[in-house]
Amino acid sequence: MKKSLTTVAFKGTAEQEKKLDALIEQHKGEEGATLRVLQGAQDIYGYLPQEVQKKIAIGLDVPVSEVFGIATFYSQFALNPKGEVAIAICLGTACYVKGSGDIFNKVKEIIGVEEGATSPDGRFSLDATRCIGACGLAPVLTINDVVYGRLTVAEVKDILAKYQA
Repeated sequence: MKKSLTTVAFKGTAEQEKKLDALIEQHKGEEGATLRVLQGAQDIYGYLPQEVQKKIAIGLDVPVSEVFGIATFYSQFALNPKGEVAIAICLGTACYVKGSGDIFNKVKEIIGVEEGATSPDGRFSLDATRCIGACGLAPVLTINDVVYGRLTVAEVKDILAKYQA
């Protein structure tokens, strides 16, 4: 799935910036530092906004394109903040053959958020995942770590209504 950039304004704190500065300093000059710093930065911020990617590039003296390339290549990295209601739908084989693609499309239609994105108000985020280890409950979606299994498209509207209020 394509990762898209956020339209939600970046709101980093001075404490987060201090942690990032220390992380960059700790790994400066190391081989493979970019990946390790990106992992740490995501732990600090919860995602990798453009501002953080630029700071990492400057701090490690590497091109921004290298930082962005790594951040978009590995699925573990998020370019958007998670919404208050973080929705993830498993598109792994077991879930997909049981209709998770249709469920994904229905969720997207109802909340109006594309895969990998967050609504402008920060309320909803939507991610496609690969196997979450609940194949016996396929198809599965999670909302803020609550697992909903054996879903049908018809159930999606009622489930989301609980979070839209």
